[in-house]
Amino acid sequence: MPDKNAGSENFPVGSWLLSARLRPHVLTFYNFARAADNIADCPDLSRQQKTHRLEGFEKVLLGQAPGSESGNVASAMAESLAITGITPRYCRDLLAAFRQDAIKDRYDDWADLIAYCRLSAAPVGRYMIDLHGGPNGAYGPSDALCMALQIINHVQDCGDDYRVLNRVYLPADWLAEAGAGPDDLAAGDCSAALRRVLDWTLSAIANLLADSQPLGGMLKSRRLALESNVILAIAKDLNRKLGSNDPLARHVTLSPSERLIGVIRGIVVG
Repeated sequence: MPDKNAGSENFPVGSWLLSARLRPHVLTFYNFARAADNIADCPDLSRQQKTHRLEGFEKVLLGQAPGSESGNVASAMAESLAITGITPRYCRDLLAAFRQDAIKDRYDDWADLIAYCRLSAAPVGRYMIDLHGGPNGAYGPSDALCMALQIINHVQDCGDDYRVLNRVYLPADWLAEAGAGPDDLAAGDCSAALRRVLDWTLSAIANLLADSQPLGGMLKSRRLALESNVILAIAKDLNRKLGSNDPLARHVTLSPSERLIGVIRGIVVG
């Protein structure tokens, strides 16, 4: 699977909506998370190699080892945390999720998947809230939004995740109930059984997005509130589009015009 970057993400990363003063810290956090995620997703590394490299990231982050070629982003992240005074916990939670990716490739049920997303997605929103001055009372809606975004990505990439990484993020009990199995993900289009599972997943995502609706109105930073509303609008549109398109047949994403509409709608709401 090709490495991703900020320009290829579904949602804005460090966009012009945010303060120019804070954008470099946002991009440092993104680069740290992306570099670690790329290790976890590399099909050419063994599970042991992935775990070893991710543990090295954590040691550099915590000042327990000097920076190296693989630890440059971790060194930059450690410096950013020192400047902003933000806890390293969010970075450590992400690394825990990526280490889990190295050894765990199936999820028993929705609760199991959500537990993973609490490590792999929720820390991103909490970091952003802390960076922009709070409040921590907004963590709940932020968690819901970030977990929804994560699972949208899982639905988009469900075929590649299985074919390339033998990884399935759809709940195993839902697959069994629908009469589907992991091998359905290797096909060129969705079986009727797999389509049911995807629709159940998209419905659960819609519930998470509904839970995140109050977020923009809770944030101290107007700029972060605007970006949150934009992300929520784009997420709703993409979730609906996945409901009417087959992610196995093609990569389902928003067109530039659809994305622009989401941006405008999010700003207007904000």
